Amino acid sequence: MKKLIMLVVAAALTASMAQADAKTGQKVYLKTLKAKFGNMNGTKFAAEHTVAEWEELFANDAAGFVKEYGERFPAAVPVLSNPSMKEKLQDVGDFAKEYGSDSGNVPSCG
Repeated sequence: MKKLIMLVVAAALTASMAQADAKTGQKVYLKTLKAKFGNMNGTKFAAEHTVAEWEELFANDAAGFVKEYGERFPAAVPVLSNPSMKEKLQDVGDFAKEYGSDSGNVPSCG
């Protein structure tokens, strides 16, 4: 019984930590990227791809994401290629995957 309780607590903590990354990614998107992406709101941004597509775009240090969105929004290239954004982009990826078009989730942001 004690092991079961510990397992449930561990699962709950893991889920909340994953959500924290998505929330951080949402904040990074809204604060740093939204203006560079034509003021596209977070809901529309996340719904641009499925969860699997977002996973592919954010693989290899978000190389696919930087390429695709850099081509679509040239003004965003300096921000996307900034070394200080490397870790933040993974949080943006967590946000995008959490709310991808096929995830069934809708972010509470505009």
